[in-house]
Amino acid sequence: MDETSALEGIAQNSLYAAGVNTDTVLYSYEVFKRHFRGTTMLEMGPAEGVMTRLLAQTDFELSVVEGAESFCNDLRERYPGMEVNHSLFEDFAPTKKYDNIVLGHVLEHVEDPVDILSRAREWLTEDGIILAAVPNAHSLHRQAAVIMGLLTHEQQMNDADRHHGHRRVYTSEAIRHDFMQAGLNIEVFGGYWMKPVSNKQIEDNWTPEMLNAFMKLGERYPDIAGEHYVVASKST
Repeated sequence: MDETSALEGIAQNSLYAAGVNTDTVLYSYEVFKRHFRGTTMLEMGPAEGVMTRLLAQTDFELSVVEGAESFCNDLRERYPGMEVNHSLFEDFAPTKKYDNIVLGHVLEHVEDPVDILSRAREWLTEDGIILAAVPNAHSLHRQAAVIMGLLTHEQQMNDADRHHGHRRVYTSEAIRHDFMQAGLNIEVFGGYWMKPVSNKQIEDNWTPEMLNAFMKLGERYPDIAGEHYVVASKST
């Protein structure tokens, strides 16, 4: 199956915006917006548009690029004034530069993340930044899964990873490596979402107040948080 067909297949049964996944995207927006700059923004891989909804409410000139046509059609209907590009990242050739490029849970999906980051680097304005979020292999819930024998090691794909089309789960060393290899300077590295148990256990038993508290706790303990985030600029 080619990449476009694979993406469309995932989109037809997508869980990107299901349950607590939505909460993680919304919190990543809260983290990212602390660092936004300039006037232009590109969101790569918006999927159902959980973050797009928030970005569209800002004053930024917003464009998106998405590989699944069904997601693109939905976004065009919801945001008729927004530039929606249906393209694989590898084929995307924007005619302008961006002050902010958002890759919310993108790099774990692509075949060659260094290549994608290198391309995105060329789409930045001189003072532009890339903001990315990825799953952390050393998250508490993955460590617990190894102890319980549910995973053989922390970077092993679980059922949710396979459903989402993940190709990897990042360690902090691996995400730093990919950014540096792409010629990017990491300005901020952190984490959010202290996740001790599975999504379903959280959805069944946690209150919104608990969820918010554990999102914030992940910022205090990034090494074992559920998600890592990076803010990076062009290396000089």
